[in-house]
Amino acid sequence: MSKLKHLLDDNKKWAREITQDNPDFFKNLAELQNPQYLWIGCSDSRITPAVSIGLLPGELFVHRNIANLVVHTDMNCLSVMQFAVEALKVKHIIVCGHYNCGGVLAAFENARLGLIDNWLRHIQDIAKDFKEVLDDAPTDDDKLDLLCELNVVEQVMNVAETTIVQDAWMNGQTVAIHGWIYRLAEGIFQDLNVTIESFADLAELREKSLTKRKKIGVGK
Repeated sequence: MSKLKHLLDDNKKWAREITQDNPDFFKNLAELQNPQYLWIGCSDSRITPAVSIGLLPGELFVHRNIANLVVHTDMNCLSVMQFAVEALKVKHIIVCGHYNCGGVLAAFENARLGLIDNWLRHIQDIAKDFKEVLDDAPTDDDKLDLLCELNVVEQVMNVAETTIVQDAWMNGQTVAIHGWIYRLAEGIFQDLNVTIESFADLAELREKSLTKRKKIGVGK
């Protein structure tokens, strides 16, 4: 007997409940994938993207990795983005981090965990760039929260700087990039107000970031 039978049983119950409300739901879902949103978020098991924002299967295309990074040499992330933008024609890309992120904490504390240390080096670079801003935060908890926010902002700009998004803009395609953050203790997402919809938006946000890097009004 499968040791995961309880999960399979729960799956059947879930599918049965959905089809009771909408008998053609899975039939229609199997015929077409047409999401309006791409989610780039952290792999943290406590976050359930589609369910948490009230979306159904088929309404959210998802890529997740440790600490919600968008690295320009990560072919996995870029491949997901290309398919989402060019094939699925998503209109919104949501980059979502969360407070108390273990990856951000490990980078903040310069922990030695193994292979992942090389991945988290990208966050350490952000911490170095924003050292002055982080030093102004009164407590370590405040510094960590701020670094989680700054990481999201940087990844929003990284998305906007990909050839995938820029080619879409040049071709007249509507693609907006949003930066969100999630507070696990409340179950609430917050918009960090760093939405980019054009080359001009990207240039404006990058200019604010590169003023070395003074406070840029995150979440205000």
